Amino acid sequence: MPAEGDSERGGRASGGRTGLRPRFADRFRTAPARESAQPDLTEVLETGVAVATGLRSPAGSPEAVDALRRLAGLCGAEAAGLLVPGQQESWWGPGRDDGIALGLRARTGGRRLSEGDLLALPVPVGPDPAAPDPVLVLAGAVGMPAARRAAGFVADALERAALDAGAAAAEAARLRELRAQISPHFVYNALTTIASFVRSDPARARDLLETFAEFIRHSLAARGDYTPLADEFRSVEAYLTLARAVLGERLRVQVRVAPEVLPVPVPVLALQPLVENAVQHGVERTPDGGLVQVSGEAEGDVCVIAVEDDGPGMNPEHARDVLAGTAEGAGLALVNVDRRLRAVYGPEHGLVIETAPGAGTRIVLRIPRFQPGVVA
Repeated sequence: MPAEGDSERGGRASGGRTGLRPRFADRFRTAPARESAQPDLTEVLETGVAVATGLRSPAGSPEAVDALRRLAGLCGAEAAGLLVPGQQESWWGPGRDDGIALGLRARTGGRRLSEGDLLALPVPVGPDPAAPDPVLVLAGAVGMPAARRAAGFVADALERAALDAGAAAAEAARLRELRAQISPHFVYNALTTIASFVRSDPARARDLLETFAEFIRHSLAARGDYTPLADEFRSVEAYLTLARAVLGERLRVQVRVAPEVLPVPVPVLALQPLVENAVQHGVERTPDGGLVQVSGEAEGDVCVIAVEDDGPGMNPEHARDVLAGTAEGAGLALVNVDRRLRAVYGPEHGLVIETAPGAGTRIVLRIPRFQPGVVA
């Protein structure tokens, strides 16, 4: 008996692949002898999640191949393949060579092709219509409606993977920009100050040089996207030690951090740019200097970090413009930190600036102590 859906696939033959035992999807096919069988919806949903996750893995990886196996089971295919431009082909099941060859022809022609019991469907992904589309190849008695649904499922998974890759690239670009914004003026003044102690106080010069090395190591050489809050505070203390050596008694510092928040993973350079901003705008611009306070404490499942100065402050409307990146003459450090926090933790976890003219400035971060995917 011909398989259901053959008439919708241009009369493609259902023969050519015999002896393959039925698999997962057979439980969901409607057949006269099994009309009372009902699909396990939980298993279907779990399989769908596994397919979506696997298809977002690199093409050709074991995860991608396993996703094709599961996808084939869902739509009743005997084999499945995915050809993504510029990546290794992924294939599960028999008939790889014929399937890949048909998929390449479909990708070149930009249209659906069938040959024997093989069906190749372009999967439109991305905004560029001129770019070649990925191609999904299915083998076996798969009806066109099921094949189209499978292609749509693949398109959604690939688009989500592209969005994830884009977000990761944007995060890396913001981190590179933050590292590039380390003030050359501060570095020059710090090194000049260290040099001034070489003859008069060699021990202090050595200590400051080690502190400077620690600051540079964390700011420029830190690996990965996240670091324990303890490392961020060490970088802040190194920066403040160097800043006090440069500014002398004009800079007063208070640092308070609760031990329970020290292991919390945070984005690299989430804190130091805020402290540098407080020193530059709250202390250096004031003839008598000022006080910078840095604190970290736990409030339930949230880590609350505050950076405060008693400088001239600013108009709240200007603070909003700073975070929006539209304030004239404003640096990008606060903007980048704010956007990185929102990208990692959600829009409700951006920076909060509390300020008013003559009232100093307080910047608050509220970071979840436990966030899926955030590991130092």
